[in-house]
Amino acid sequence: MQLLNYLYFIIITFLGFMFLYRSGIVIRHPLDRNQQMKLNGPESLWFLTFSTGLLAFSANAFKIDLMAIRLLVLEILCVLGIFRLRNQQSTRLTNKPVFSAAMWVYALYLLWIVIGCFYTSSVTHGIRTVLKYLYPFVLCLFASAAVRDGEVFIKAGQGAVLVGIIYLAFAFIPYIRLLIPGVFWYSTAAAINFISLMIFCLTLFFFSDAKKKYLTLTLLFLLPCFLWVFRTSIMGSIVALGAFFFIKYRLKSLPILLAIGITGVVAVFTIPSLYSKMFKKNQQLTLEQFREGNMTLENVESNARFSMWENAERLFYKKHPIQGAGTGNLQRYMYEDFGKQNNKDVIHGDFIQQKCDNGLIGLILYAMIAVFIFFHCFIVYHSNNNTITKMCAITAGASMLGIYVTLYSDNVVNYSMATLSMPFGFYGMMLGLLQKSEKA
Repeated sequence: MQLLNYLYFIIITFLGFMFLYRSGIVIRHPLDRNQQMKLNGPESLWFLTFSTGLLAFSANAFKIDLMAIRLLVLEILCVLGIFRLRNQQSTRLTNKPVFSAAMWVYALYLLWIVIGCFYTSSVTHGIRTVLKYLYPFVLCLFASAAVRDGEVFIKAGQGAVLVGIIYLAFAFIPYIRLLIPGVFWYSTAAAINFISLMIFCLTLFFFSDAKKKYLTLTLLFLLPCFLWVFRTSIMGSIVALGAFFFIKYRLKSLPILLAIGITGVVAVFTIPSLYSKMFKKNQQLTLEQFREGNMTLENVESNARFSMWENAERLFYKKHPIQGAGTGNLQRYMYEDFGKQNNKDVIHGDFIQQKCDNGLIGLILYAMIAVFIFFHCFIVYHSNNNTITKMCAITAGASMLGIYVTLYSDNVVNYSMATLSMPFGFYGMMLGLLQKSEKA
């Protein structure tokens, strides 16, 4: 049945090109169900692309990795969308990609990992790695050029929420997901995607009248990481919630942040499934021991992550701490050497991979992107008077920090279409809304 994914891929790709080069589509207005709104071609493509990040279309028949092809096609569509907007005479002055300080740092980071392809042991893996990091960049630039109306931001977010709800229906209704194998991303990627959807719904809870609806949706997207016992996405969700309230209330949020932190720690020790996954077996650890500082990383069950990380750093990072061993080098090792011997072909830690491949220079540049975006969103939220722009800013800033944290112990970059696309998409839309307000 996975062969059907090739058909689904062809259909959604055809829709993308059709939306981009036609006059637009008419959809229901996000703020008034009794009204309709028209999206132009690039806006239609943006709505389709952002809403369907959870669709993976995984298939590997005929030795063709369909997900890799889908990633490349989406990047091409984003670039074509940018050029189409630039070539429209009526919008040439306003609908250009917006480069903030964070995006210039991102461009420098991409240049650095491209340079890393010249001294890697595997140019093929290096190029594949560059493409994974390139997608959030071009997606963000496309969003900054395509989105000038707040209603498009809300509608795109609502579209992503709808797909997320459909994903949850297929995930929790027994056997139904067997009907569509490979259509959606893995649950680990979805749980990270839900961090952004949770923050978007929380934003609408505070800024819309449908508070009961969006509070329910916020909890709906928060619960799966606990039910699936995914420690990485739990950590990301907690950080994202803390970042949201810090942006909103500034220093007044400190009691809320403390409460969120305490709740997270208590959950680890009181939820049996989370406790058993967090700590090594045959250990009787208590909350009191944690409070007194009588616990170390030796108590944590890492599922062999720590040993893999130490091995990778010994082989690649410590020999080349500044520039790294070359882009894609660690992935080649995991696929071709370590993976064949240990049945593990991913490192489960993007920060480790960045250190090994591109050294401290790459790691610092990539960290700077998140820091710059967060503080830019913080400033916009407290300095801009447009409500929808503020909504977009707090969503982008909070989800960005939450998802960046998950890079510590998961393969977030491998899931770029479903994970990194969300905060960078929201940030790109914020840049576009800011551009419009500055031109007004």
